Amino acid sequence: MTQSEQLPNHSIKLKSASAVAGILIVIAIMGIWATSLVVLLCVDISKFNFLTLSLAIIWQTFLYTGLFITAHDAMHGVVFPKNSKINHLIGSLCLTLYGCLSYKKLLKKHHVHHQRPASEIDPDFHNGKHKNFLAWYLHFMKNYWSWLQIISLMIIYNLAQYILHLPKGNLNDFWAIPAILSSLQLFYFGTFLPHREPEGGYSTPHRAQTISLPIFWSFITCYHFGYHEEHHEYPHLCWWQLPTIYKLNKSA
Repeated sequence: MTQSEQLPNHSIKLKSASAVAGILIVIAIMGIWATSLVVLLCVDISKFNFLTLSLAIIWQTFLYTGLFITAHDAMHGVVFPKNSKINHLIGSLCLTLYGCLSYKKLLKKHHVHHQRPASEIDPDFHNGKHKNFLAWYLHFMKNYWSWLQIISLMIIYNLAQYILHLPKGNLNDFWAIPAILSSLQLFYFGTFLPHREPEGGYSTPHRAQTISLPIFWSFITCYHFGYHEEHHEYPHLCWWQLPTIYKLNKSA
């Protein structure tokens, strides 16, 4: 059997083996995120030096990114494939915790992204003018933010500060800043690098390119979201299954 024939067979095997492991990984991500957030919101950050504070923010950013990646997998129906209602409920919960984002809105737009990636109707793509990182990011975020979301986050922030008496510094450092940094991380590794047009133009129908990092660094940077060509080719696979396809592609 050739390696090109092995790829679909591997993807079928991976898909069938994902149910139990997938839900355990989801529970782990959500549980660690929630525990870490509660602990960090209650610590005395005046005792933190710059390095400790920076590492805590980076850690919380990484966990926020895990929440979004989980919601992203739910959009593809692979978080809990045996029950679509539970699958989408998990995705909706993750996006609510992440930043009061509308799951239905993102689900609809993400399907358009996969149908017509890097095109004029792709909601994740630039409009032909905003091609540099910052301009494209702001254009991207404008498509997903809403006044309802902003008002909801402001209410939560003020309730946490004035009703729960959580320190403002902790809320900023471990709730607000990590969510913003996570959006930059997701955009950079999941949209900007994979979908920007190469010098020679797009060479695949998915108009996506993979960020060829070792598996460890691929996980650390963005939960293997950088293996983006593999994701577009096999969207039914969970984020933690993409390295298997990446290794097969690399050796083909």
